[in-house]
Amino acid sequence: MNRSAQIAIAAAVTVAVIAGFLARPYLWPSSETTHAHVTAQASEASGAAIYYQDPDGKPFYSLTPKKTPDGRDYRAVPRGADISFDDPSQESAAAPPADRKIKYYRNPMGLPDVSPTPKKDSMGMDYIPVYEGEDSDDGSVKVSPGKIQRTGVKSEPATARPIRTVVRAPGTIQLDERRVSVIAMRAETYLQSVADVTTGSFVKKGQPLMQVYSPAVSSAAAEFVTTLTSRTTAGEPSYGRGSRQRLMNLDVPEAVISEVERTRVVPVTVAWSAPRDGIVLERNAVQGMRAQPGDVLFRVADTSVVWAIIDIAERDLGSLAVGQGVTVRARSFPGRDFSGKISVIYPQVNRETRTARVRIELANPDLALLPDMYVDADVEIGGAEPVLAVPDSSVLDTGARQVVLVDKGEGRFEPRDVKIGRRGDGLVEIRSGLKDGEPVVISANFLIDAESNLKAALKGFAEGAQP
Repeated sequence: MNRSAQIAIAAAVTVAVIAGFLARPYLWPSSETTHAHVTAQASEASGAAIYYQDPDGKPFYSLTPKKTPDGRDYRAVPRGADISFDDPSQESAAAPPADRKIKYYRNPMGLPDVSPTPKKDSMGMDYIPVYEGEDSDDGSVKVSPGKIQRTGVKSEPATARPIRTVVRAPGTIQLDERRVSVIAMRAETYLQSVADVTTGSFVKKGQPLMQVYSPAVSSAAAEFVTTLTSRTTAGEPSYGRGSRQRLMNLDVPEAVISEVERTRVVPVTVAWSAPRDGIVLERNAVQGMRAQPGDVLFRVADTSVVWAIIDIAERDLGSLAVGQGVTVRARSFPGRDFSGKISVIYPQVNRETRTARVRIELANPDLALLPDMYVDADVEIGGAEPVLAVPDSSVLDTGARQVVLVDKGEGRFEPRDVKIGRRGDGLVEIRSGLKDGEPVVISANFLIDAESNLKAALKGFAEGAQP
C-alpha cells in the first residue's frame, strides 16, 4: 500500500470519528448555552459585562443575568475589571484620585515588563497603571489590608532578651589516664599464689593480690637487714638508706619494707598489694608462673572519676571554652543527668567528619558510668546578658545577606539588611541594622519579600524605559 492510500484511509477514519461525535446529542451544547456563549463573546468585544457574580461575593457565577433566591440581581463583571479578593469598600477607598499622574504601566501577570504608554499583553489583558506615590523611593512595599489578613502577616517588636543555646553532641565514656595503675615486676619473679581476684573485681588500696618470690628482692631485703643489725652501722641512721632505696627501686610495697625494718627478718615470699582503689581491668597473673621484668600481671583503674569524650562540630568550637558546665546523659540511664566540666579541647579537627574532640571530666561515685558507654552531652552556651533579638522566623537568610521586614504601618513594609549573631530558643541576635522596639514581620514575610523584589525589578525596568 502506497503512502497516498494510507493518508486517504486515515482521513476517512478521522471524518467518521468526528461525525459520530457530532451525532451524540447529549454532548452538543443547548441553544440556550450557545446563545449565552455568543452573548458573552459579543459583550467582551463591546466592553459590556462578560459574566455575573453573586452580589454577596460568594463563588456563584452566571453567563446570563440572574437573580438570587431572595430576588436580588447578580453583579455584572465587565471585561478588564481588576479582579481582587479584597473588600470592595477598601478597593474603592484605595482608588487613586483623578488628578494623580500615571508614571508607567506594569505587566498584569507580575512579569518584569513595563511600558510608558497603555498596552496589552499577549493574552489581551490591559497593563496596570502605576501612579505617582505608589512607587516610593524608600525601598518599602505597600500591601493591601485584605492581603495582609489573608496571608496572616504578623509583626513583633525587636526587644532585648537573653539568648541561650544548647550544643548537643554524642560521645563515649573513657578512663581517666591518670587513674590507671599497672602491676609489673622489675626483676625475675615466681608467683607462689594469686588472690581470688578476677577481671572486673573491685579492689581496695593495700589489698593483697599475690605472693611472689624474687631472688633480687630477697637479696636486697637480706642486705637491708644486715645493715640494720650490724654493730658497726646500727647506731648510724644514714647507713641502711641505700639498701632501703634498693628495695624501693624494685617496687616492693611500702608495707613490706616497713615490716622488714621492724622485724629484722628476711621474708621468703613477698605479698604484692593493690596500689589504688579501683576495678581490675586485666589479670595475667597465674599461680606458679614465672614473670619476666616488665610483664603486666594486673591493671587496676579508678573509675570514681571518668572522662566523656564527645565530638563537637567545627562550627560550634568557637562557642566552647575550658571550664564550661556540661550535662551528660547516658543511654543506659534515661532520665538521669551527670554534671561535669570541659577540661580539654583537643587541638585537632577530623578532616573526614569536620569535628573536634572535647574532654569532659565527670564524677562517678556509684561507678554507674562504664568505659566505652555511649553518652549524649548538652553544652549550654550564651549568657544571661540581654541582647537585641527577634524571632528566628523574621530573618530572611540568603547566605550572603540577612534581611528583616520592618513594619512601617498602614500596610507598608521596608526590607532592612541586618547583621546577626547567636541563635537559640527560637531567637536570633541582631547586632546591627535594627533598633530596639522596631516592629518586624515574623510570619508570611517571604510573600512580602517577593513583592519587594518584584517592585525593585519593575522600578529598574521603568527607569530604563524612560527617555
